[in-house]
Amino acid sequence: MLHHLTVDLLPDSYQALKREAAPGVDGVRWADYGDGLEPRLKDLHERVHRGSYRAQPSRRIYLPKPDGRQRPIGIAALEDKIVQQAVVTILNAIYEEDFRGYSYGFRPGRSPHNALDALSVGIVRKGVNWIVDADIRGFFDNMSHEWTMRFIQHQVADKRIHRLIQKWMKAGVSEDGEWSETKVGTPQGAVISPLLANVYLHHVFDLWIEVWREKVAKGAVMAIRYADDLVVGFEHRDEAERFLKEFGERLAKFGLELHPEKTRLIEFGANAARERWARGEGEPESFTFLGFTHSCGSTRQGHFKIRRQTARKRLEAKLQKVKQELRRRMHEPVPKVGEWLKRVLDGHYQYFGVPGNWASLGLFRERVARYWGRVLRRRSQKGQVSAIRLGRLFTRWLPRPRVVHPYRSSVLPLFIQGKSRMRQSRLYGSVRGVRGNSHPYRDIAFCRLPPAAHAAGHKRRWSSLPLA
Repeated sequence: MLHHLTVDLLPDSYQALKREAAPGVDGVRWADYGDGLEPRLKDLHERVHRGSYRAQPSRRIYLPKPDGRQRPIGIAALEDKIVQQAVVTILNAIYEEDFRGYSYGFRPGRSPHNALDALSVGIVRKGVNWIVDADIRGFFDNMSHEWTMRFIQHQVADKRIHRLIQKWMKAGVSEDGEWSETKVGTPQGAVISPLLANVYLHHVFDLWIEVWREKVAKGAVMAIRYADDLVVGFEHRDEAERFLKEFGERLAKFGLELHPEKTRLIEFGANAARERWARGEGEPESFTFLGFTHSCGSTRQGHFKIRRQTARKRLEAKLQKVKQELRRRMHEPVPKVGEWLKRVLDGHYQYFGVPGNWASLGLFRERVARYWGRVLRRRSQKGQVSAIRLGRLFTRWLPRPRVVHPYRSSVLPLFIQGKSRMRQSRLYGSVRGVRGNSHPYRDIAFCRLPPAAHAAGHKRRWSSLPLA
């Protein structure tokens, strides 16, 4: 399989890297490596195939999390990133045939909003009454090297690929110039890590829940996974409780555990909302997934719907970053700061611009405008800027909230008679013959087993791995 890692693949792998990323222990940035790129990549290709390529330790840094804690990030050396990207390209061609439709994280052609849409559709249409909001404690830091290699070896026979992956996992980390060994885990931030995480949880969760559902569940079951973020929906409470217990036992076999404080079983859904109101308990609890707080709501016609709003911690963390950056840019020209703020707001709307989130989007813009106004007043010699001038600046540079990701049903015409020459907007899954456009919901959220022959084939294929 390593023969697919050609000298022609490496330039594409180099171009796929983030150009502004921080350097690793080698101190080499993306642009610096581009000088004399062709001979560099040719030499790298030869070292990989001769077996003389050596992985360097990751440079460890810490990034603040929304809850105030620090997230360790491993930054690989640039050549390691290039080779990892090439291996990811090769392995994706294999694993995309096996990964399940309800797995979304870091996969080609899939996005967080695909997972969010699948979650909403699944809860509304599949009779979900109970939600398991599962949080795997320190997943990337606790992935077993032994199990990772067993999972890789089950599908990939080339031992040279095995050795490359082992080199990256065992290269260690460098923190403040001191090297330390890594016996478990994979650096969160390495190019190869998302694929390894998906392979790991494909075996630990995806294949197992299919067997579990067939053997145990009597009611509807829905699962959505984005990397190590899991949401599982159930029709019946007893099945949800049993799943939560047995899933914890399942994780323990592979060196993982559920976070006891962040993993919750909550009553959620159309029936749940009605029953809680009838019992005088008010609205069901909310849960957070992929940066959005999900809560139960209703349309003007009284039908159940899911409200999605920007998670409060995520919103506050982003606003604090903007506030600090504005102070740093205090003496820069106003148009330059305005251009930067426009990009910040556009990026925020690009992710959080969903129906029903107007209040959070408006709050974000309002707070950004307030912080900018304070900075402008501080830099003014008179200590004040007229409201008229501020209003003009805000109108010019701070775009107003907008919906970027409409409801799926709202992007299709409701009814068309005959054939129209006008080009129609189509849903994901509605274009015949286009790769990745098969059955938008069936492939998006797991709520039933595949056909019997297909399921039986997978049982035979994965029989050597522990599924129960």
